[in-house]
Amino acid sequence: MAKIIPFKAVKPTRAIVGLVAARPYQSYTIDERESRMDYNPYSFLHIVNPGYKYDQVITGEERYRLVKNRYDEFKEDGIFVTDKKPSLYVYKIVNRHGQEFNGIIAATSAEEYEKDIIKRHEETITKREETFKNYLQNVGFNAEPVLLTYPDNNVISAIIKETQKGYAEFEFTMTYRDTHYLWEIDNKDVITTIQEEFNQMKTIYIADGHHRSASSFLLYKDEKSKNPDHSGEESYNFFMSYLIPESDLVIYEFSRLIKDLNGLTKEEFLIKLDEMFRIENRGIMPYHPSKPHHFSMYLDGEFYSLYLRKTNYKFKTALDQLDAHLLYKTILQPILDINDLRNDNRIEYVNGRHEIVTIKSSVDSGDFEVGFGMCPPTVNQMKQIADEGLKMPPKSTYILPKLRSGITIYEY
Repeated sequence: MAKIIPFKAVKPTRAIVGLVAARPYQSYTIDERESRMDYNPYSFLHIVNPGYKYDQVITGEERYRLVKNRYDEFKEDGIFVTDKKPSLYVYKIVNRHGQEFNGIIAATSAEEYEKDIIKRHEETITKREETFKNYLQNVGFNAEPVLLTYPDNNVISAIIKETQKGYAEFEFTMTYRDTHYLWEIDNKDVITTIQEEFNQMKTIYIADGHHRSASSFLLYKDEKSKNPDHSGEESYNFFMSYLIPESDLVIYEFSRLIKDLNGLTKEEFLIKLDEMFRIENRGIMPYHPSKPHHFSMYLDGEFYSLYLRKTNYKFKTALDQLDAHLLYKTILQPILDINDLRNDNRIEYVNGRHEIVTIKSSVDSGDFEVGFGMCPPTVNQMKQIADEGLKMPPKSTYILPKLRSGITIYEY
């Protein structure tokens, strides 16, 4: 069963929600952050970057304390208001490309994360888990939901559509021209119906937010161990999630850019590739693969297609079928000597929303020697890898929708 519960969200007022909402802190350049905070006193960035007020970089426990202070000030000033009833929230995003995402914001179970009912497909970094757990513990709130996906469900879909016929509590457009809508569901019968549908699902999957999920689980374990009267209903038993059907999920690939050929000449490199791939020189015509196990390569001013020689590569698990893993096992590790995909400074990643000309320009500039493109993974691949208890390499998926912080807030 997949357990979801309503909660009393803390939300901005309708008049200023578009000014409050922000992308994740790390996604801004320093100049972008400062510009937004210079001209927008309502931005959620003021909360997560409290040192801005004093023109100081503040870290650790002191930062946590000041984040909590800024958050409390937003509540005291009426920028944030707490809902009167526990609710579920229908949330819709329409981006500038016309892609539409419809789902439900709810609190989901940290215990079910432990039991692998909420499944994950990416590795997490222990230090990042601990850091964000300490952050949650000190500030007492989470402002960005984890993105979860569930099998398409006609009952839930019908409720979402019916709810969207009503007046949206929020309707606003961000500078990236993504339009956001939110409707509140506080009717107990409707909430119960939605919960019953999720109760029948054996598993749901993390699409984006693996570190936030892991940190919420660590918080749950920590708080549970300290509470002799633990009941399982405390707020720390849950974390905020945005649940969307699998058909709404959009997955892009990440291209790989490599800074050198590991001491090989172009000719030596191509000969080594020939062992595992059929190679065709496409010249100056851009090539993007259209099938799994086909790759594009840009090297020395020319595009190449690489088709895997399947007789030389054995598929034993769902992970073996994943192109990002296949590229690592056949080229990046054995030929280019890139073993640590997360930390090796010879490799960089470009998400698949950028056109292949990004790879070309990066190599032509001289910053990189070679670039590789591939097809994006599918939802089923992601699920199969999670079901087998395996983990994708870093930067295997770039998933939409990308969520904003500060629209709904879950308090611990």
